[in-house]
Amino acid sequence: MPAVASDQSPQSATAPRVHRALVVDDVAHDRRRMLAILERAGWRVRTARDGLAAIEAARRHRPDIILLDIVMPGMDGFEACRRLAGDPRTRAIPVVFVSSKAERADHLWARMQGGRDLIAKPFTAEGLLAAVSRHAPAGGGAQA
Repeated sequence: MPAVASDQSPQSATAPRVHRALVVDDVAHDRRRMLAILERAGWRVRTARDGLAAIEAARRHRPDIILLDIVMPGMDGFEACRRLAGDPRTRAIPVVFVSSKAERADHLWARMQGGRDLIAKPFTAEGLLAAVSRHAPAGGGAQA
């Protein structure tokens, strides 16, 4: 399924840059929750439901950060992250995994696959925004 943009009004030429996030999760509730948290913090958010759609959306829209579930049908988050890291168009985009797989070994494996961090589900708005602030380019999004 293609990425979907949330409704946002265009920014004027004098407004600060709006930062963009790509949220990837096969669970609609989790996708909507991350989208709502990030939009409230001033981010423009696109969503995708699986790894393949994530790669396509990242290539097309060049987000500032990708929040990526690990366990998804088809291509899992680890494979998607490896492919993003291997593509010159997307390799510089930070990936933060968001998953219920959050044992110590999962954190280590996530970093070995190219992820910058792993946030455990269930997550808090504060925890999600803290990770985004740590790993997004400077000035990413407004504070909640």
